[in-house]
Amino acid sequence: QVQLVESGGGLVQAGGSLRLSCAASGSIFSINAMGWYRQAPGKQRELVATISSGGRTDYSDFVKGRFTISRDNAKNTVYLQMNNLKPEDTAVYYCRLSMETLFRPEYWGQGTQVTVSS
Repeated sequence: QVQLVESGGGLVQAGGSLRLSCAASGSIFSINAMGWYRQAPGKQRELVATISSGGRTDYSDFVKGRFTISRDNAKNTVYLQMNNLKPEDTAVYYCRLSMETLFRPEYWGQGTQVTVSS
């Protein structure tokens, strides 16, 4: 089993910054990719950014140029640096990990609240 522990969420004013962390532990064999998703009240969960095992990154248009996803393989940790935050970024942010094994199992963190005030 794999466990994902998130941290770094909080309350910030518009234009401010936060850095989210997600540390993976447990039966980690081969990671396909890790990513961040978010869900705002009354809305569906949406992709924010992903990073593959080879370091390839992908960003949703609404965060491109403001957010940066990175990874520390030695610590099994993925980060999301969020700059120039907007009230529209307010949501619960979830960490996701997929294994490059048979059936490509997925694991999710508990979520961390990010609130951006205007």
